Amino acid sequence: MSRRTDLRFRATTAVQRRLNPLLRRLPLQTVLETTGRVSGQPRRTPVGGRRVGGSFWLVSEFGERSQYVRNIKADPRVRVRIRGRWHEGTAHLMPQDDPVARLRGLPRVNSLGVRALGTNLLTVRVDLDG
Repeated sequence: MSRRTDLRFRATTAVQRRLNPLLRRLPLQTVLETTGRVSGQPRRTPVGGRRVGGSFWLVSEFGERSQYVRNIKADPRVRVRIRGRWHEGTAHLMPQDDPVARLRGLPRVNSLGVRALGTNLLTVRVDLDG
């Protein structure tokens, strides 16, 4: 990994550490809940994505370096809060998907941020139960 990529990752995650606790509290903010791979505790991350039929799609800006992606690899059972309502589901990492093309169909403001700050984009699909 280049020094520039590492600096971008560190700067972005430092900002997110301060901003995410505030965003999680907003009732209409979409939130992904994973199970911490070490702690076993629920971990909630504000995300931008879109429900399409029975699936919820999002793009991770740092791919497998993202903590929630690492948690999904350990336990794919997740919950997603969409418009204030929780949905259970199973997350799938989609390395074969084109994340840049996927971002075109997701919420614009979040997609711009992911493309501008991201260094290793990875599509994630959550198949929602029921």
